[in-house]
Amino acid sequence: MKQTFISWFKGMARPRMERRIPACILSIVCMGFCVAMLDRIAFGTDPCSCFNLGFSRMIGWSFGTWQMVCNILLFFIVIRFDTTRIGLGTFVNAVLVGYFAEFFMFLLDFFPGINAALPLLTRTLIFLPVGILFLVVVAIYIVVDMGVAPYDAMPQIISRKTGIPFLYTRTAWDLAFMTGGFLMRSTVGPMTLLVAFGMGPMVSVVTKKIEPFFN
Repeated sequence: MKQTFISWFKGMARPRMERRIPACILSIVCMGFCVAMLDRIAFGTDPCSCFNLGFSRMIGWSFGTWQMVCNILLFFIVIRFDTTRIGLGTFVNAVLVGYFAEFFMFLLDFFPGINAALPLLTRTLIFLPVGILFLVVVAIYIVVDMGVAPYDAMPQIISRKTGIPFLYTRTAWDLAFMTGGFLMRSTVGPMTLLVAFGMGPMVSVVTKKIEPFFN
């Protein structure tokens, strides 16, 4: 067990860590901002946040606390089956995304005019740059290769264990969380579709542009 842990810890090392770590943390901060803004204008969020926002409100917990607990529960499953998915970015994502989102929700309370009652055109003009920013920072988070979030690791593990193509396990995983969020009265909107259909192409574009910066 000790040797396994040491090998795993050494395996976390990547070239240009002085660039990867700040990029990873900055992407987590931006994810939190995007989740807060998208929730405020009621345009939906990614499936994971959709579920956690709905569940946290249902049980009366803060979003950040429940998001962390949910990630910890998934983390124990992930580490049981595949420690190669775990890295510094895993822990930063698991613990901080929800709390950063809560922090930005708090700041947005000082701007009561930004809400779901805004005209559709205004909310769309807010959604477009925020939605694109979300895709870009998630892509950067993936490109820096510091470990994936437990939520993202689960469909990868299911695909490997069952032989079902990842496209199908990821889609089913997202749909399950999105449906759960919807049933708990969380907003399902355009952002959900943007993540579903835009994440793959955005990762490809960002990888070509910035991967040399981290190698």
